[in-house]
Amino acid sequence: MNAFSSLWSSQTITPSSWLTIVFSLVLAFAVGLFIAFIYRRNFRGVMFSNNFTLTLVLMTLITCPVVMCIKESLQLSMGMVGALSIVRFRTAVKDPLDTAYMFWALTMGILLGAGQFFLTALTVVGIAILITVLTQIQSKRMNSFLLVVRMGEEAERAANQVIASIRTQQLRSKTVSSSGIEATYEVRVDKPDALLSKLRGVNGVHDATLVSYSGESA
Repeated sequence: MNAFSSLWSSQTITPSSWLTIVFSLVLAFAVGLFIAFIYRRNFRGVMFSNNFTLTLVLMTLITCPVVMCIKESLQLSMGMVGALSIVRFRTAVKDPLDTAYMFWALTMGILLGAGQFFLTALTVVGIAILITVLTQIQSKRMNSFLLVVRMGEEAERAANQVIASIRTQQLRSKTVSSSGIEATYEVRVDKPDALLSKLRGVNGVHDATLVSYSGESA
């Protein structure tokens, strides 16, 4: 009975503790929303996932009370590590940058749960500025594309002259059949429409297509 009373008294939450808990959770929710906003603003992929955005908010919000619970108890800390060690996450992350956002959300939840409010503000603002600046710098570079050209044999020489005028270009594949030639190039151009117009203006070129290319997948 004395052991139970001791345990209960150690878990008693004072009014000031309630205020700290509520403030930490509200702040965690706000920080999670801010991270989701930065992700949405700087997203440069093909298909935007609303579920992933919601996941960033929930990861920040869920991590905060977990850390608040275990930070003063060695037993709970060891139990939490043991529980997490048997969890397997099978969801594949399509963009490596998404992993950075996930760790960012987890880190903010940990800092808020530990009561490091100043460090949280400094970190979340600093990382947000860094990601925004790097994204803007990357977006200003010339875009990479896969250029697919379908043409007759008589148009190959003229089409190659147009493609050779591109500063950065590399032949990836070439297929010759009875219906003509299909060639695929990796190119970097800042005016894709102008390139397509030139190629389609060549006699014998049946079709020219540009596909956005990230270097790993199209």
